[in-house]
Amino acid sequence: MTISRSVALVGRPNVGKSRLFNRLTGRRIAIVLDQPGVTRDLITAQVPANNGGYLLMDTGGIGLTPGDSSAAIIAATEEQVDFALAAAGLVLFIVDARAGRTAGDERIAERLRAFRKPAIIVANKADNPALETEAQAEFGGMGFGEIVTVSAEHGHNMDELQERIMQVIGSEPKVEAPADAAEERIKFALIGRPNVGKSSLGNALLSDKRLIVNETPGTTRDSIAIDFDYMLPDGKKQPFTLHDTAGLRPKPAVKTPVEFFSQNRSREAIADSDVVFLVIDSLEGVTKQDKVLAGHVLAEGRGLVIVVNKWDIAQKRFEKKPIEGYANVAEFKRAFQKAVERQLFFMPNSPILFTSAHEGTGVTDILKEARTVFTTMRKPLPTGPVNRMLQSFIEANPPKFVGARRFKCYYAVQVARQPFVLRLYCNHAEKLDDSYARHLATGLQTAFKLNGCPIRFDLVGKPPREKGSARPMGKSARDNAPKYVRGRAATPHTKGKHPFAKKPLPRISEG
Repeated sequence: MTISRSVALVGRPNVGKSRLFNRLTGRRIAIVLDQPGVTRDLITAQVPANNGGYLLMDTGGIGLTPGDSSAAIIAATEEQVDFALAAAGLVLFIVDARAGRTAGDERIAERLRAFRKPAIIVANKADNPALETEAQAEFGGMGFGEIVTVSAEHGHNMDELQERIMQVIGSEPKVEAPADAAEERIKFALIGRPNVGKSSLGNALLSDKRLIVNETPGTTRDSIAIDFDYMLPDGKKQPFTLHDTAGLRPKPAVKTPVEFFSQNRSREAIADSDVVFLVIDSLEGVTKQDKVLAGHVLAEGRGLVIVVNKWDIAQKRFEKKPIEGYANVAEFKRAFQKAVERQLFFMPNSPILFTSAHEGTGVTDILKEARTVFTTMRKPLPTGPVNRMLQSFIEANPPKFVGARRFKCYYAVQVARQPFVLRLYCNHAEKLDDSYARHLATGLQTAFKLNGCPIRFDLVGKPPREKGSARPMGKSARDNAPKYVRGRAATPHTKGKHPFAKKPLPRISEG
């Protein structure tokens, strides 16, 4: 199962694998912290073409102890290491030049020999000539050939390491793109609070146990990007990149450096995605943190889709003990969806999917919606119909007076996509409040079927005229005008609770 031109980093905990991974890729992808057990999942990234253009895999430390992580997570981490070793065309065996040769290094060496893959020992933390000499003597007899001594922290000897890698895997082949080249890769992220089932959904999508799943909140720490293809009904392949992220907590709940870096990686994954799927727990409904996350996604200008996960559990509990006022599961589901829409009132008409990662139901709908929203966000909006729609909305429901005047829009034109940005030429930009802007955005999203696609308004108004002065012509008040983003993360108006707000209902619980 070897993947062509792929390189895996393996070694004991805390020998600097993640720092070397970041150095080789030229980006801060893996979390770096002087603490064992930080990296758990298999993290992959493409090394830039000018440095070889190969796939690099970072693995969790081999030989974690129960004091570092739970037994279940240690076992899952080791499984990821085996996957990397089986897939790699070359293994970089990372050792610590300062610590010297250890019993843990010997066990890993035996494991590598069993896989019979080309391997290079990389002695990291060799910050001076004395350590380089000692590392050559310490590790030279392990049977893996000449040692490469580096310092990932300071970038020492990276050119020699890159040269040795290229000697084994060879240069990147030049491939001519076919006439019917595949569509552009769609990048999407699964985000949500801890333990709502993001990694389980990722595994269901990939039909593989590439992502570590554990009931312990906070299992996923790095944001993991995985490329894969999905076969469309017409027989064509649609390439995707899946970002599985760490559970995002409220800021006061982030207490450790690992959590801090995990949160930052998750936010970077949102910014790097085309479409974001906010996963909520069907047993808890929409919480305050879910609203904050949805607002953050829209503030980034990304497409937004809501995924209600663990719906199989909600169904079974409803069948066991029906909730008064709902005749059947279908009616309960419709009410649940309306409640989600009510709680996340600022959504851009986002689709709401009901899934079960455990049973695999509704999972492929995620890919279909990712493609639909991505395609929609890239289409142009016709100027004439947009202006007619806006005028009809304003005439049917005029804005309120602010002072002695009310907001007027003279002309609108699309100036950007992903997200949609409409420039509105108006009388007084400051007279458009957020609630009325949301009304206009909702109308446009419905009229043009922009489900899940945020709309921003760039307001260009006429500056106030000074008393006794001539009327200025064509000057923009854009710098002083508020820019509206539907879904901006304002303070939520409702507290996080079970989503049925019209009539109080008991939380779904064990009968």
